[in-house]
Amino acid sequence: MMTLPGLALAPGLVNRLFAQAAGQALRVRGINHIGLASTDAKRSVEFYQNLFGMPVRGRQGSMTLLQMGAGPQFLAIAPVQGGAAPSITHYCLGVENFNVDRALAALSARGVEKAPAIGPMKALIESRGPDMNGAKEGTTELSFGDPDGIVCQLQDAGYCGGAGPLGTVCAAPERAPKGLLALKDYSHLTIFSSDAARSNTFYTDLCGFSIRSYQGPTAPTLAVGPTVEFLMFTGGAPARAGAPPRPASINHACMNMDAFKPDEVTKALESVGLKPRESAQGPVGPMRHYISMRMENRGGAPDGTPELYFTDPDGLLMQLQDTTYCGGSGYLGDVCK
Repeated sequence: MMTLPGLALAPGLVNRLFAQAAGQALRVRGINHIGLASTDAKRSVEFYQNLFGMPVRGRQGSMTLLQMGAGPQFLAIAPVQGGAAPSITHYCLGVENFNVDRALAALSARGVEKAPAIGPMKALIESRGPDMNGAKEGTTELSFGDPDGIVCQLQDAGYCGGAGPLGTVCAAPERAPKGLLALKDYSHLTIFSSDAARSNTFYTDLCGFSIRSYQGPTAPTLAVGPTVEFLMFTGGAPARAGAPPRPASINHACMNMDAFKPDEVTKALESVGLKPRESAQGPVGPMRHYISMRMENRGGAPDGTPELYFTDPDGLLMQLQDTTYCGGSGYLGDVCK
């Protein structure tokens, strides 16, 4: 029998194993968290807590982690840096049996290089210590920029933003206000891309995503994990004459809840100060809500699938849907092939 030292010295075996691992798609279990950059982080934390009853799961310096549903998923809120505009800064995918070296190998095989800073097709490895709620020996975190530079983080599916080598060790959540609506999990992200087809190909190859649904003949959604979560990349069509190209960005995040009833959700939103959108066109502005009916030509129900949007105190766009919503047809958007 070959011993472990002998196995390590076998000619070419390590390279073959590395190549095999690099070729395999990452096994993604779901959306783990998103990051928000706010002009007033304390105000944003209070807004989301009062509306959804989200307890504080932990803190990383000036960043507050609000637990989503039963966890470990969370919403990370931090102050904007360097005078930047408020934004959804990044999103994180939870990977089954996460291993940094395997993830780096998979990224490298698809053209993403390890670098000292994140950028398009550049990956960054960081170690988070006890001063940032990490492990004494450091909690390793991996983030990369996709072909558009959209920042995606990869962590273990049990990542809660805490300590331990995988960031899976968190204290009990702090007591929070009751909240008016109870969230269960993330539903999806819609991302503006300069080339949606390219983004779909990149993530399908990296993560083995299949198509969850279609919201138009050329608008697929990518299935994230085994439930109903998905990513949707849109954009890439030529800009109208004289119009500047739309920059790539995470346009909005959707969270889900049981027993979704648009009228009741709207009343809850208005009770914390949100008002109806003033105009169907143009910027929405902070603290507004509206419902868009997705019709059959975009994969919705014959009479329309109601999709409920709201903006937070910074004007960041969020969506709420039923826990069965898969981006498909039916009144709840729950009919997917």
